[in-house]
Amino acid sequence: MRTYRTKSGDTWDKIAYEQLGSEYLLPFLLKENQKYRQYVQFPAGIELNIPDIEVTVEEKPAWMEEDSENDVVTEESEQPWLTGDALD
Repeated sequence: MRTYRTKSGDTWDKIAYEQLGSEYLLPFLLKENQKYRQYVQFPAGIELNIPDIEVTVEEKPAWMEEDSENDVVTEESEQPWLTGDALD
């Protein structure tokens, strides 16, 4: 675990973004620094613990795969307004 010394005006989300790579990791930062949870904006000089976070990349879910022939939208089958069938 490493540390970060705040600068005047730092916020939790800014620190999470700059130190962890995403503001969405703010809960991990807050968990390691509970005694400072009352701060919205930090004064200069507070030393925060920056947790080591292992980020894993997940594979795309099957429904996001582009090469599935069954998921192709065709003009005739699913968009009747393009073929004039909607006017009949």
